[in-house]
Amino acid sequence: MPKFYARRRLSILAALTGVVASAALFNSPSASAALPTPVSGSTARSYLSQLTVATENRTGYSRDKFPTWITISGTCNTREWILKRDGENVVTNSACTATSGSWYSPYDGATWTSPSDVDIDHLVPLAEAWDSGASKWTTAQRQAFANDVTRPQLLAVTDNVNQAKGDQDPATWIPSRSAYVCTYVRAWVQVKYYYNLSVDSAEKTALTKDLAGC
Repeated sequence: MPKFYARRRLSILAALTGVVASAALFNSPSASAALPTPVSGSTARSYLSQLTVATENRTGYSRDKFPTWITISGTCNTREWILKRDGENVVTNSACTATSGSWYSPYDGATWTSPSDVDIDHLVPLAEAWDSGASKWTTAQRQAFANDVTRPQLLAVTDNVNQAKGDQDPATWIPSRSAYVCTYVRAWVQVKYYYNLSVDSAEKTALTKDLAGC
């Protein structure tokens, strides 16, 4: 069992229960991508210094090993829940599918009015998590990670930008909108620390550089 379950007292049941409870509060979704606020720059730097540095290994990875978009509130799955959280004036049908609204993508500063133009980004990509330690988790643990709305891990962004990012870490990809870089790297480190995931040397170098300005 990964150490984060003992160290941070993460319970899958408790996490999913918390998701359901939190979802009920989103009567008026907030604007401009309501990512849970990441830790401060100083805390992120402290967390980064404690992360294990290791070579990544993608052997055996499949996205199917991370069950995504589970039902978390009524008929709403994780994607639909994030679309409601991160959008403005979001209208949904009886199946909780967003039919209209407005979504601001903090990665590139674009605003979209069609949900088909918006992807839900796993800030720490699933393949990156696999490389960094999630290969040792159970399927239930990977499902909890893939649907985590409590940590700053899921965010509505421009679909093409998300696809361009792919599975890259901050050594090779950061948001083009410079005003969001600090938020992004703080969130990245927080998620990796919480889940006891490692970093590779190039990733740590890039994070150290970007966090210096936070």
